[in-house]
Amino acid sequence: MATLDLDVPAHEHAARMRAGDYTARALAEATLARIRAQEPALHAYVTITEELARAQADAADARLRAGDAAPLVGIPVGVKDLLCTRGVRTTASSRMLERFVPFYDCTVVERLQAAGAVIVGKTNLDEFAMGSSTEHSAFGPTRNPWDLERVPGGSSGGSAATVAARGVPISLGTDTGGSIRQPAALCGILGLKPTYGRVSRYGVVAFASSLDQVGPFGRDAEDVANLLGAIAGHDERDSTTVPVPVPDYTAGFARGLAGLRVGVPEQFLERGLGPGVREAIEEAIAVFEHAGAIIDRSVALPTAGAALAVYYIIAPSEASANLARYDGVKYGFAVTDGASVEAEMSETRGRGFGSEVKRRIMLGTYALSAGYYDAYYLKAQKVRTVITREFESAFAEHDVILTPTSPTTAFRLGEKLEDPYAMYLNDLFTIPVNISGDPAISIPCGFADGLPVGLQLIGRHFDEATLLAAANAYGEATDAGKASPAALP
Repeated sequence: MATLDLDVPAHEHAARMRAGDYTARALAEATLARIRAQEPALHAYVTITEELARAQADAADARLRAGDAAPLVGIPVGVKDLLCTRGVRTTASSRMLERFVPFYDCTVVERLQAAGAVIVGKTNLDEFAMGSSTEHSAFGPTRNPWDLERVPGGSSGGSAATVAARGVPISLGTDTGGSIRQPAALCGILGLKPTYGRVSRYGVVAFASSLDQVGPFGRDAEDVANLLGAIAGHDERDSTTVPVPVPDYTAGFARGLAGLRVGVPEQFLERGLGPGVREAIEEAIAVFEHAGAIIDRSVALPTAGAALAVYYIIAPSEASANLARYDGVKYGFAVTDGASVEAEMSETRGRGFGSEVKRRIMLGTYALSAGYYDAYYLKAQKVRTVITREFESAFAEHDVILTPTSPTTAFRLGEKLEDPYAMYLNDLFTIPVNISGDPAISIPCGFADGLPVGLQLIGRHFDEATLLAAANAYGEATDAGKASPAALP
């Protein structure tokens, strides 16, 4: 009988449960106990779904007894509280939706349940996914398990922190401008943003519809691959999903790094990197080269530097439209003591939204207003096309593009709250990929002053398989991601 060790990855749990070493119910109970023990310090969850987890674990045990060998049967998973869950409140970490309980599951949650996964809770995030530190949650910040005085990144900070803390082996987040990859980097785990259109957004609380994408967190490439395989694929309820076949993402893991054509844009290594970050990235590049990858430092993405400005026109513009539905009339938080309907709507939005959400709504409303649409939003969309074409050109000669994920390691809580621009710069290297729609993965690649550093690999549209194979080979060569923080139960 194998010991029930919560520090092993999901695929090892799956093998041990199939061998009869322990049950899905036992794994769920142990996972819930660890989450409860960690929560006072970590605050990774908005809602812990204990009864749901027990019911799903019992169902998973029945499937295991029947010989079901699917990789996620009985595996505990955390779900970002932006994904609608039937009968379980979905808050988007906002007072506006604090008491909202959906009557349906979003597509990715349906697919998790069909795969036999066990949902243990809804994870904390920046309100409506707007932020890079999870400090903008209406329910308080999540902390980084490597240093509880530092942020875990955002907006999917809760999903990243609970995986890094060995609370759950895998989790789901969303990525609009880096909200999976940046917290993965700051927490020392893997996080993948799929190609736009690879994963359904049906039932995901919308922030910026042309940028949002659901994706997986895990401790190694195999877990990320299995989770992506479970949630990916066309969905008739989401017209932005593409009917492209979903491969077995682990099938190419034996290929290694030999012959992989890696483009390294020098511009990404020259701009504001924190102490130790460049050194860690250069060491990672040396690992790729030693393993037989072909490194090309001449690749250029000249317009990518404008991606941050483009993003902060497109994303707030789409947010201002998407969040117009929260008016106190249809659902969610409402103030009903005003002198008029207009006053009640204004008071509802004033009290229901946090400061960062209000800031982005105002930016977006301005950019879309008469007289400014052509100068801002339309121009941003034109630059978006140029950035996308530059990536397409780069991929004509390269299999992947390698950059840092975040310019710095995890910063201290409160350090950047009063400086929105400094906060926005945390997504400097991740945002171009949301603009282009390409897939990208963040991989742990070492430490700087005891804090994790993330390496980003960017791939062609719908070629997540190459990214995952490269991440797996790099992980085997370096043991990346296997170190764990020791400060939590």
